Amino acid sequence: MRSGYGFRLRRDPLACIEELSRDSTAGVMRLPWGGWCVRDSELAQTLLRDPDYHTGGSVFFGELLPDRAAQAELGRAVRGLLRAGVPHFRAALPEAVAALPASSRWPDAGTRLVYHCLADLLLRPGTPGGSRELMRRAAHEGVAVRAPHVWQRARAELMRARLVTAVAEEAHRRRRPAGEPRDMLDAVLMVCREAEMPDRAVADLHLMMFRAIMAPVSASLAWSVLLACLHHTGTAPWPWPADHVVREAMRHRPVPWMLGRTLPRAVELGGTVFPPGELLSVCPYLLHHDERLWDSPDAFRPERWADDSGHGPYIPFGMGPFSCAGAAVAHTLLTESLAALTDHACLAVTGGDTRAAMSEGNVPRPFVLHRSPNHPPAHDTRRG
Repeated sequence: MRSGYGFRLRRDPLACIEELSRDSTAGVMRLPWGGWCVRDSELAQTLLRDPDYHTGGSVFFGELLPDRAAQAELGRAVRGLLRAGVPHFRAALPEAVAALPASSRWPDAGTRLVYHCLADLLLRPGTPGGSRELMRRAAHEGVAVRAPHVWQRARAELMRARLVTAVAEEAHRRRRPAGEPRDMLDAVLMVCREAEMPDRAVADLHLMMFRAIMAPVSASLAWSVLLACLHHTGTAPWPWPADHVVREAMRHRPVPWMLGRTLPRAVELGGTVFPPGELLSVCPYLLHHDERLWDSPDAFRPERWADDSGHGPYIPFGMGPFSCAGAAVAHTLLTESLAALTDHACLAVTGGDTRAAMSEGNVPRPFVLHRSPNHPPAHDTRRG
């Protein structure tokens, strides 16, 4: 990558990709750091529906779980576990929100809040060997969500290794779970038992799913809080339902940076043939800000979700056969979390910056959330 683009990516990745798109006249543009990005919205949707583009397994699992049927089964198992755990998550939210100080530093505080409510679903209470405490520390210390600094990432890597070792030992103890899965480790074991995967591989898969849940949910929650507070600075409660704020935040600042695959076979797109081995990507941010398909795409307007007009392609969780299996559940967790934060309270932020920070996805830069109680509203419509 040329040094100039590296600096611009770190400074503001979304502005960088927008600038590249404006400077290009082709439907598919070459990226300075390698690979291609489909900048035309219609072509992007065509690609995401193309069976040739999706040949083979998901690159998310890599060699850890190469079988496509097993990948789909694991996605369904974890989705089912989370869906069944929504009432538990909802019940844990008041305590988690009450534990927040009047002024809390985000997005870290959001990560801790989400983990508090998911902890029993990730590893059930009573799990021996200290693995639950290690997972709690992993959630707080840069394993669940990639730490911003090199020294923090080095420390997180040590924590990750300890957590994987502890979960592998627990996987060995549980090796043949029976009945419905009681936590995410059970769900992983039930999918992997036919493949006779080593305990370490099971633990690696568990960690992979742990991060796949925690990172986008906590980052999207932080974006929802930040953007809504920046666009409603009065002392009155927000005028929007929590559901609309979440949808607009994931449109305005989608956490996935790029949805890309190294082509397993040649793909023809827009009259150009891309050979096997090329990295071909779609940028959700560009699709969500296409002024031909969205009304006022650069404005943060939760009220746009009150009706179906003026909406373009919406892919915060991907599109096609490899879209996130737990998209609907993740949206529910986000909406419940935001509704709990705004329940009988006014929110304000200091230090907010709408530029994304480069990580494994678009995450907010640090800001401080001030939460002050107010009187309960006459009618609670925040959830939509």
